[in-house]
Amino acid sequence: MAPSKDQKFALVTGCGQGGIGEALVTEYTKRGLHAIATVLPQESSEHLTKAGITFFLLDVTVEQSIIDLKQKILALTGGRLDVLVNCAGIAYTMTAIDTQVASVKKMFDVNLFGPMQMVHYFHDMLIRSEGAVVNIGSVGGVVPYMYGSSYNASKAALHHWSNTLRLEMSPFNVRVITVISGEVGTNILKSDVNRQLPPGSYYMPLASEFTAHCNRVPKKTTDRFDYAANVVNQSLKASPAAWFWYGSATSIIRFFDMFAPRTFFDFIFWREFGLAKLQKAHRTNAAKKAV
Repeated sequence: MAPSKDQKFALVTGCGQGGIGEALVTEYTKRGLHAIATVLPQESSEHLTKAGITFFLLDVTVEQSIIDLKQKILALTGGRLDVLVNCAGIAYTMTAIDTQVASVKKMFDVNLFGPMQMVHYFHDMLIRSEGAVVNIGSVGGVVPYMYGSSYNASKAALHHWSNTLRLEMSPFNVRVITVISGEVGTNILKSDVNRQLPPGSYYMPLASEFTAHCNRVPKKTTDRFDYAANVVNQSLKASPAAWFWYGSATSIIRFFDMFAPRTFFDFIFWREFGLAKLQKAHRTNAAKKAV
């Protein structure tokens, strides 16, 4: 049976248990939309089944997986899609100089090229519905958050791709919202738990601090369901914010990003991450080698 013409559909990628995506599809369902979740083929979908939420398997890094998903969405919605939320994302924590580029390429495939492919294949459905694209960014794409250079780069790239997408979709009355997210209470750090500095790293004097950072449980985070309620509300507005800042510390970061010198956050993170200790150790080692 064809869906009602009044029924709206929201597709959200990256809806594994405990993440932002799960919270978003829950909120869209509360708002009366038919929420469609995606999970990786190897992920559990039990949480979505229990909640009665429609889901499909998807790997945003595999083009054929997206093509197959589109055919399923077309059959389900009759060709309409009102909201596409590019939420699938992974983290990679490492110093910039010790970065394994192969790992970064994998992250970019998910965080940047995934959204690009989703929009490429679903843009006609969004244009038909005069819908909205929501790209989940991060304050990491704005400030030089330590040990996150590659993740920050993937989000900064997403932000600026999203900027141009917003302009190019405007003639078709498709809204594009870039969400600048603060730290939200999710399990995105799960892949970093066992990460350590490589042997011989110049950052070895901070090895214990680095390990603690990778295993941290953030204290000041935004509840993911509160975050989802605000993002969903923004996505359903006729004139949403181009950049919607929401989550822990976003207000103060936004203020200082606008008005402080570009190196302001260098000073903040120098102190927070103990770079004076690293500098002292480096100078001591250099002096020993010079003798």
